[in-house]
Amino acid sequence: MTDLNQDVSNHNQDEQLDDERRRFLLHTTCVLGGVGAACALTPFITSWLPSSKAQAAGAPVKVDVSRMEPGEQAIIEWRGKPVWIIKRSKDMLNQLQKEDESQLRDPDSLVDQQPEYAQNKYRSINPEFLVLIGICTHLGCSPKYKPNLGELGPDWPGGFFCPCHGSTFDLSGRVFKGVPAPINLEVPPHHFLDEHTIVIGEDAK
Repeated sequence: MTDLNQDVSNHNQDEQLDDERRRFLLHTTCVLGGVGAACALTPFITSWLPSSKAQAAGAPVKVDVSRMEPGEQAIIEWRGKPVWIIKRSKDMLNQLQKEDESQLRDPDSLVDQQPEYAQNKYRSINPEFLVLIGICTHLGCSPKYKPNLGELGPDWPGGFFCPCHGSTFDLSGRVFKGVPAPINLEVPPHHFLDEHTIVIGEDAK
């Protein structure tokens, strides 16, 4: 083979190698690019999917109230909010019966702060058990449970007191007049699974 032919042959081989390198690099770049895009997209897609913790936080919560004593308050969490369960004593129910409702801003619970089955004097399914979201309807503080007569003064009938700005609510979570909170405390969806179990976050089926 002459030197010229040898040069041409070498040149063709070099071009062939260059083409193979280009194809390899192009293929590798595409693969890596696809992997990178998938990795970048995964957190984005995942962010749209609720975590198991978030799903659990929104799920109904079962509460065993069989051991609660009259007058006792239980606090559980549902959807990141405190939910109060009050087992009202006979004295507390009697106090609600004779309460001066002219002192309440919305005694008949006309504002939609409760399911239809809780739109009554007791704001509950069973008068003995009150279920409320423990967040003041003024600015979102957490009121304190003050069930005893006269605990906040001689005229105090028992109920809830918000220390942030002084809002007061009766033993059904109804707001008194003349305080910053505009509406009653919220009653969440709930039902009795049986005599001793309340399900928070779900109406009866």
